[in-house]
Amino acid sequence: MARALQITFLGTSAGVPTRARNVSAVALRFEQRAAVWLFDCGEGTQHQFLRTDLKTSQLSHIFITHLHGDHVYGLAGLLATCGLSGPGQLIRVYGPAGLPDYLEACGRLTQSDFSARVTAIIVSPGVIYEDEEFIVSCQPLRHRVPTFGYRVTEKERAGRFDVERAAALGIPAGPLYGKLKRGERVTLPDGRTFDGADLCTPPEPGRSVVYCTDTMYCETAIALAADADVLIHEATFAGPDEQLARVSLHSTATVAARVAAEARVKQLILTHISPRYTPGSDVDTNDLLREASAIFPDTILAYDFLRIDVPRHIAR
Repeated sequence: MARALQITFLGTSAGVPTRARNVSAVALRFEQRAAVWLFDCGEGTQHQFLRTDLKTSQLSHIFITHLHGDHVYGLAGLLATCGLSGPGQLIRVYGPAGLPDYLEACGRLTQSDFSARVTAIIVSPGVIYEDEEFIVSCQPLRHRVPTFGYRVTEKERAGRFDVERAAALGIPAGPLYGKLKRGERVTLPDGRTFDGADLCTPPEPGRSVVYCTDTMYCETAIALAADADVLIHEATFAGPDEQLARVSLHSTATVAARVAAEARVKQLILTHISPRYTPGSDVDTNDLLREASAIFPDTILAYDFLRIDVPRHIAR
C-alpha cells in the first residue's frame, strides 16, 4: 500500500496574521508512521492545529527557517502545550544559530522546562536528519538574517516481489524469497540461478518536498529544489512591488516561479503572502497566482488549511 504523504498549510501570511491567514507554519504528515513534522511555527500555530485533524501528540520534528517572529513566536507555546499532555513526547527542533538560546530564554523566563523532551539542533548545509525512510537536508537562503530552506526526500522503495512467478518457477518459499526481495542472486540445489531484480517490479522512487522561505532569488534554493515533486516557496510580493521585495530581501511571485522552472520541480505552491494583497485591492492574491502561472503553469496559491497529497504517481 502506498504510504500517504500529506502537506497542510497552517499559516500562509507574511509578517502579521490577517482575518483569513495566520503566519507561517506548514505541517507534513506521514500517515503510515503516525507522525507529524512542522516547518516554521508562527504565533497561533497551535490554535491552527486545533482546527484540523492533525495531532500535536504526533509531532516529532520541527524545522525553523529563521528567527523572525512570524516564523517562531508560536514555538514556545506549542512546546509547552505538548508537555502538558502526560510526560510529553520527544521533539527535535532544528534551526539556525540562536535557536537553542531562544528556547532556553523562553523556558527560563516562563519557568517552563523544555530540556527533558526537546532537543534543539543548530543546522548547517547538507544532511541534518536521516532515518530508514527519509532524508532531510538544508541549504542557506538569502534573507536579512541567517535562513535555511529544507528538503525532505523519501528514500527509494524496493519493488514488489512477484511471489506467484517465483512459485511457478519452482523456487521454494522461505529464506530464498527474502534474498530475492532484496535483489540478491540465488542458486537452487538443481543449479539454476535467479536474480532478484528479475522477479521484482521496478523500485518505487521516493517523493520530495522542499520549503523555501524567506528568501530572495538564490542559486542555493534552485539546488535544494532540483527535480522536487513539490516546492513550497514564498511569494511575499507581486511584480509591481518588486522594489519592496528587494529592500526586504523577499521574493515576488515571478521569482518563485523562476526558481521552480530552473529547478524543474513538478508543483509550485506559493505562500508567505503579504497582507497588502486582499480582495478588492489594486493588486490581489489572484494577481500573484497569474503572475507565477505565466512562467510556471503548475502553480497553486496556498491558503490556510489547504491540504495537498503528494502521490507516488507524480514522483520521479
